[in-house]
Amino acid sequence: MVTGPIQQPSVAPPAVRPPAARRPSPPGDLPALVRALAVPPGEPRWRERVVRHLTPVRRGFAEHVRITEGPAGLYAEVLAQAPRLHRGVRLLTREHAAIVAALADLQRAVERPGVCAEELRRRTDDLLRALSRHRQRGADLLWQAYQTDLGGET
Repeated sequence: MVTGPIQQPSVAPPAVRPPAARRPSPPGDLPALVRALAVPPGEPRWRERVVRHLTPVRRGFAEHVRITEGPAGLYAEVLAQAPRLHRGVRLLTREHAAIVAALADLQRAVERPGVCAEELRRRTDDLLRALSRHRQRGADLLWQAYQTDLGGET
């Protein structure tokens, strides 16, 4: 007789889950970038501080792209597991290009003294929204690829 609730796995068994080293992770330290932009722009070295926090975000996203794209990337594994997800992979890959361009544009804008702080904050907010959407779409894609259909559940 069962005396407690039966636990059902909520994710795929370990054998089909992508290795931890291959799972997408947030690029750089986004909260640090947001905090740097929140400091009043009149503070000494404000722009340098923003650039210092933007650089790891750019590097982190470049690493994310490297891990996910390419013949040995996570997306290739997803397509091997679930070819039906080709459209989702293509969308995420296009988003990579757009986010890389937005990061480069933000970097150039921060380095130009004539661009006001409000413009930089607006661009950063747009970038953060794009990253959030991208992260959710990536998580949804992985869930679709690696979910386990237990069947018989209502």
